[in-house]
Amino acid sequence: MEPFKNLIDEALVRRMAAHLARAAQAAMQRFDEKAFVAASTRGLAALEMKARAMQIATALERALPADFDTAAALIEAALAPAPDGEALDFARLGEAGLAGWALWPVGEFVVRRGLAQPERALAVLHALTQRFSAEFAIRPFIAAHPGLAFATLARWAGDPSVHVRRLVSEGSRPRLPWGMRLKTLVDDPSPTLPLLRALQDDPSGYVRRSVANHLNDIAKDHPALVAAWLEEHLPGAPAERRALLRHASRTLVKQGDARVLAAWGQGGRFRGEATLTLKPARLVLGGAVQLTLELRSTARSEQALAVDYVVHHVKANGGTSPKVFKGWQLTLAPRATLALEKRHAVRPITTRTYHAGRHRVVVQINGRPVAEAAFTLRV
Repeated sequence: MEPFKNLIDEALVRRMAAHLARAAQAAMQRFDEKAFVAASTRGLAALEMKARAMQIATALERALPADFDTAAALIEAALAPAPDGEALDFARLGEAGLAGWALWPVGEFVVRRGLAQPERALAVLHALTQRFSAEFAIRPFIAAHPGLAFATLARWAGDPSVHVRRLVSEGSRPRLPWGMRLKTLVDDPSPTLPLLRALQDDPSGYVRRSVANHLNDIAKDHPALVAAWLEEHLPGAPAERRALLRHASRTLVKQGDARVLAAWGQGGRFRGEATLTLKPARLVLGGAVQLTLELRSTARSEQALAVDYVVHHVKANGGTSPKVFKGWQLTLAPRATLALEKRHAVRPITTRTYHAGRHRVVVQINGRPVAEAAFTLRV
C-alpha cells in the first residue's frame, strides 16, 4: 500500500503551480512557477506528510504577492468549483483548479499571513473548506480573534454549504484530534453552545456527526454540562437527534455517569444476577479472550441496561490501569435469562503496551460493577 504521505507529492505541487500561475496571469500578477516548484519539492520525498504541507506553505509565502488581500484573491481565483453534496475528493487535484490535499498548505499560508487581517482570511477559509477542510486553519483565528470568529461562525451556521456548516462545529471543537487545542474552550465551552444548538437538527448527517463529536469533547471536561444538555434536548427528540445525542454521550455512558444513564432510562441498579466467564484463562499476546456474560433477571418489570466491561491492564510497575470497552445496549425482560458473548482481542497496538500478569475484567451495568473474572497474559 502506498504511504499516505504521497498524497502530497511533486505531481501535486506542479499542478498547484499551474493553477496559481493561471490565476496570477489572469489578474496580471506575478507568480514564479518554477521557483515555487523548486522550493516546494526540495527534499520532499524524505519528509513526512505534515512536514511536506509546511514546506509547501513556506514556498507559498515566498511566491504569492506580499499583500495578503491580493494573495487571497489569487488563491480564490485558482480554486476548483465547489462540489455539490457532502462528498469531497481529497486525493485528486484535477484540471478544474485547487482542491483536496493541495489546500492543506494553502490553509497554513492563510494562517501565517492572514492573522493580521482576520476578516479577509476567514473569507478565504470559507471558500477553502468547501473544497477540502479548514478545521485546522480556523483554530488560530478562534484563539486570536474570538469575538470576530464566533460572530462569523454564528452566521455560517445557516450557510447553504454543508461543508461550511460542518466547519462551524468541527473547527471549534475544544479537543479536535491532530488540531491545535483550544484551551479557552476546554476551560469554558459556553461560546460554542449556541452553535451546537443551531446545528444539532441539521438536515445533514455529516454535520450532526460533528456536533456529536463536539459534545463528546465537552463531556471529557464538563460532564455535568452534557448531562444537562441531554436532559433538555433528549425528551421528545426525533430519531436523528436521538442518534446524535447517543453518540455524544458515549464517553459518559462508558464511565457510568448517573445523570446521563438516567437520561437514557438506564439509571437503575440491575435487579438480578450476573456471571462472567473468560476463556482461555491463560492467553498469549496476539490472541483473544472470549467473554460470556450470563444475566438472570429477578425483576417483575423489564430493565433497560447499558452493559460495558472494564479491562484492568497490568502496567510496567505491577499496578493496573482500567480501560472501559463498549458492551451491549439491551432491554431485559422480567424474570428472563440471557447469555451475551463478545470476543476481546489482546494484540499489540500503538496506543498501548501490554505487560504480562493477571488482568481483571469487570462487567458494569448502568455504571455499577456486577461481575468479574480474570485472565493471565503472557508476553
